[in-house]
Amino acid sequence: MSSLAPYSHSVGTCLTSLQSHKRNYSLPPLTSYTITTCSYQQLPPLVVQKEENQLKRRDAIGLAFSFGLLHSLFQPLSTSAAEAVPCELTVAPSGLSFCDKIVGTGSQAVKGQLIKAHYVGRLENGKVFDSSYNRGKPLTFRVGVGEVIKGWDEGILGGDGIPPMLAGGKRTLKLPPQLGYGSRGAGCKGGSCVIPPDSVLLFDVEFVSKA
Repeated sequence: MSSLAPYSHSVGTCLTSLQSHKRNYSLPPLTSYTITTCSYQQLPPLVVQKEENQLKRRDAIGLAFSFGLLHSLFQPLSTSAAEAVPCELTVAPSGLSFCDKIVGTGSQAVKGQLIKAHYVGRLENGKVFDSSYNRGKPLTFRVGVGEVIKGWDEGILGGDGIPPMLAGGKRTLKLPPQLGYGSRGAGCKGGSCVIPPDSVLLFDVEFVSKA
């Protein structure tokens, strides 16, 4: 819901054969995830599978996010990270809802810029499915170029009635399915999904800084 770059974890590894990219990805906020066959005695990176088996980092929110999806299954989230402060949401024409808990004092990001952001991701029922705070490292990605799910790009860069986030700011985003993982969901295996298809998602996003 990381950096968008490949991740490794001390708990273990998972070997995945990729058609286009001959390397292993652990992906965090990206689009959809398919967990490959792995030994669950180890914590494997996740790979996002797209049509024609073409992999793109944007298909991973979640980008360090896909890694976080699996990580969240094995390690409980810290209480402080999961806490949600009530916030009155404003609905934009795109269907994305937002609320600024803290307006930053730094500069805004520009399209294509590498930035760092912390986040807590929740389902509409309040269940936390991922948190970068729990991993102790913000997600690093290029904003506005499809490396993360659409709701993140829109919610951070602004536009269409949404003000841009400023560095140091904290914003709650409510994403309709079409701006999140859509009908595919994420973290799906054996008929069960960490993020079910057509889920409305809530993210508490902290724009830490430009990377």
